[in-house]
Amino acid sequence: MPRVFLSFRKADSRWMRDRVYRELSGRLGANEIFKSGRSIPPGADFAEILRRQAAECELMCVLIGPGWLDARGEDGARLLDRAHDWVRLEIATALRAGNRVVPVLLGDATMLPDASALPAEIAELGRLQFLRVPESHLPDGLARLSDAVTDLLSDAEPADASGPGAEQPPGAPTAGPAPSVTMTAHVTGGGSSYMAARDQTIRLA
Repeated sequence: MPRVFLSFRKADSRWMRDRVYRELSGRLGANEIFKSGRSIPPGADFAEILRRQAAECELMCVLIGPGWLDARGEDGARLLDRAHDWVRLEIATALRAGNRVVPVLLGDATMLPDASALPAEIAELGRLQFLRVPESHLPDGLARLSDAVTDLLSDAEPADASGPGAEQPPGAPTAGPAPSVTMTAHVTGGGSSYMAARDQTIRLA
């Protein structure tokens, strides 16, 4: 299951979102990144896959370019205002699931949409701290994005409870040193005969 879901509008900043995908795939591996055009096989139920991935991802990066907020259909209606708009459904699904959602602003001048400009079910997006990938400093911006995503995924990983420094629950027995075993060897005829194991103490009688 890919850990990172890339949400985007197809007509918005295509070349920059492709650079984002290549950067994150190179850092984390392509299998860790869900991008609808690449991750849904032919003949699959894309609606079911999109909903499941949005609900189960650890991190959703919402790629927002200059045309994201006001993109419109052939009838002139804003796409975000449609209840069945896929970008809206993806974000709403991730937010309801309690997943981490991070707006990623593509370009130098793209602004985070105000909560009041968004449908109520995704208004929270307008209050979330964003990351920016500036066009004027693209390599540095991509590197910072990759570092931030890696850090966020690291924070989400549970600590290994079985490791050497793991905290034990109250009342749990603690392992101490192995008990010392005393063995007595009877010496006869100037010699001695005994068998000793590691960490045993031998006392001659």
